[in-house]
Amino acid sequence: MATKLLKMQINTILFKFFCVFFIVAFSVYLDACSSAKPPEIRTADDLFKVAKEKYEKEDYEEASKLFDLLKLQYPASQYADDAQYYLAEISFKRGEYIMAAFHYNWLRRSYPNSSYSKESLYKTALCYYNLSPPFDRDQEYTFKAIEAFQDFQNAYPADSLYPFAGKYIKELRNKLAYRNYFVALLYYKWLSYKSALVYIDFILDDFSDTDYAEDAYWLKINIYKELKLFLDLKELFKDYRNKFPNGKYTNQISLLEKELANL
Repeated sequence: MATKLLKMQINTILFKFFCVFFIVAFSVYLDACSSAKPPEIRTADDLFKVAKEKYEKEDYEEASKLFDLLKLQYPASQYADDAQYYLAEISFKRGEYIMAAFHYNWLRRSYPNSSYSKESLYKTALCYYNLSPPFDRDQEYTFKAIEAFQDFQNAYPADSLYPFAGKYIKELRNKLAYRNYFVALLYYKWLSYKSALVYIDFILDDFSDTDYAEDAYWLKINIYKELKLFLDLKELFKDYRNKFPNGKYTNQISLLEKELANL
């Protein structure tokens, strides 16, 4: 009987102990949860600080929401253009180039005096550059990229990014020139010489500074030869040598001149 009573007392003590332990543990958990909650965001400074931290941690989803909130609640604050810039940067980093270009352009229109204006113009051009498709697709974004890079060069002629913009322009113009050269070559192979000459002359008139201008000249020379336009061919030889004194087709042209002399 005494043993049974002792066991009951021990069970009671253990039950009370676990109850107390549970209450204490639960209180600690609630305190921890409470302390883990982010501080209440009350000012534009606080909101920007939290949004920037999310951005730097690459939590772009949450950062975007906070930057949008900052623009909505504090449109006239000193952080308004910052928020717009980081929204553009998030879209750019995600490869969402159409949306990124929209945000960069919006920044330049809404905050023309922003310190981000120059970078936004260059990044807009990069967005269009990344959207530029292969030569056989519609080239709308290629033209937009060229225009944006040229706008940057016109606005910031002394900037360190000026020559890089020039390299992009050259690459994009080469793509457009090759597009026309490719079509001209197809017409040439199909013996549709008049159609081929339309595209060749377009290259020589509008893309004479590209890598395909010399090839266009050589293709035109071959077409004139096929059409037996020998007088025009001689003038074309002169034009070629004036434009390309060390041209890669110089030897072939010399052979053609000898052939014509024997006719």
